Amino acid sequence: MDSVLLHGEAEGYIQSLEKMAMREMGSPRWFRQHEYIEKLNMQAILNASANQEEFIKDLFVSLGKIPTLVHAMILTEVWKHKVFPIIGKLQDFKPKSTFLLYMVIHHEATIINLLETIMYHKESSEAAGDSVLDLLDYCHRKLTLLAGRSVSGQIPTEDRITHAQLSDTASVQDLQRQSDMLEFEISVKALSVLCYITDHIESLSLSVLSRMLCTHNMPCVLVQLVENCPWNRGTLEKYTEGKWRTVRPEDQLKLSKHDGQVWMTLLNLLLKPDCQRKYDFNSFNKTQLLKLRGFLTDVVIDQLPNLLDLRHFLSQLTVTDPAAPKKDLILEQVPEIWNNIVTENSSKWKAIAKYQVTHVFNPSESELREQASRLAQTYNLDVLENLIPDKPKCGACGRVGAKRCSRCQGEWYCNRECQVKHWPKHKPACKLMEEAIEKLQEELNISS
Repeated sequence: MDSVLLHGEAEGYIQSLEKMAMREMGSPRWFRQHEYIEKLNMQAILNASANQEEFIKDLFVSLGKIPTLVHAMILTEVWKHKVFPIIGKLQDFKPKSTFLLYMVIHHEATIINLLETIMYHKESSEAAGDSVLDLLDYCHRKLTLLAGRSVSGQIPTEDRITHAQLSDTASVQDLQRQSDMLEFEISVKALSVLCYITDHIESLSLSVLSRMLCTHNMPCVLVQLVENCPWNRGTLEKYTEGKWRTVRPEDQLKLSKHDGQVWMTLLNLLLKPDCQRKYDFNSFNKTQLLKLRGFLTDVVIDQLPNLLDLRHFLSQLTVTDPAAPKKDLILEQVPEIWNNIVTENSSKWKAIAKYQVTHVFNPSESELREQASRLAQTYNLDVLENLIPDKPKCGACGRVGAKRCSRCQGEWYCNRECQVKHWPKHKPACKLMEEAIEKLQEELNISS
């Protein structure tokens, strides 16, 4: 399997990553850094799927650049909350292309994808330093949002449209809807990152443990996710590998990756000795945790045998009251990235939006052509296919795909019958993607 990057290239890209100001979002300097992160993300996925030496993780650790990644991700998160809504309300903003806006919106997802890959390792959590607190707060924001939307029935029912499908046919309002859909995907990735942090909790500071258990009460947040299971639509569909997929009857009782991550995170937070000494098992927390007993069935434990220890712990919890944690006086670190970004730009949101509309998100035709060309190289289809750890799945039945849709090249099918059956559902997205590609080629004069 070919590499996306050579070791020297990857080292140069990582070394060049720098913290940016809010005003620079979408600028040529920002776009170049986004391109680097995209390529690093692809290489990290490629290494992990092929069980190769994970030199991307090693380079981020040795060069001390994980905090820079966390800063860039939170900067994008703040931009989406504070600046993008203002841009969407500007009546006179009619860009020739929304391509660059979508790249900024998608930047957060690219970084959380990369962090999901590299934070699996203990040394990555340690190398993140104080930024682990900021990353923990980020995961808490995403998971509380996910739990809240699940309770209120606001989980997206459609797959997110990719940048290639959106292209220039999308308005700023379309991008806002896609941003909301992307938020679900990001939140699911944040669950993975949180799970990996708890795997290595013993090697992290007491401030991380205190913030996770006392400030944010993460066990109770996770109970909400177990109860509402936002990545499942009954037993008929599950959200896996970035898409909603039909579940075959024989797989309906199987735990998804996300189910497993919730349970493993709960196992870490409730059974590890340091966590048990720090967590307050008061009446409210105890009542919430005991709800888990109804979900720890034999079928679940057969798939995750470690959960038998959790079931025994909960059985003991029903008849005992663990001692309250000691109220020790300690100096506790607090996360700084979000607060520093908001404080620095608190009175400048409108000015930043107007500047970016004029100087950043309204590029000339030549700038558009250059950006599209560089993006085409970054998202080379042959390389992307190599990044898929498993064989492509049929869009209709979920079995191994053997052929692509000839029009959009974006969906796979195992046979002609499944393709015909799935056509009414696939047709709108297929038509949109085909038209988007044609329009992009016309406007940028790119030959197919």
